[in-house]
Amino acid sequence: MAIDKKSNKLPQTAVLKQILRRCSSLGKKQSYDEQGLPLDVPNGHFVVYVGPNRSRYIVPISFLTRPEFQTLLHLAEEEFGFDHDMGLTIPCDEAVFQSLTSMLR
Repeated sequence: MAIDKKSNKLPQTAVLKQILRRCSSLGKKQSYDEQGLPLDVPNGHFVVYVGPNRSRYIVPISFLTRPEFQTLLHLAEEEFGFDHDMGLTIPCDEAVFQSLTSMLR
């Protein structure tokens, strides 16, 4: 991946691709396709884990472009970074996440 030399950060599209690659089912008993993606996640969606219990949610990729969801991604990056194998974890209360995502649909 190319690094933006001006800011020493990955371009936004590269970051989004990294996020999508890291979204996994964390070893839950599920079937995977040949690319290693969980079969229960429809095309155009990805998995996030929310709250202290790491509840699993399947959300549309279109959320990635919404400023409200990007705020959650920035919180996740600050708290956990994106360079780990834990899946994309959103550090907020489940009720807040559910309320926000219901408004984005």
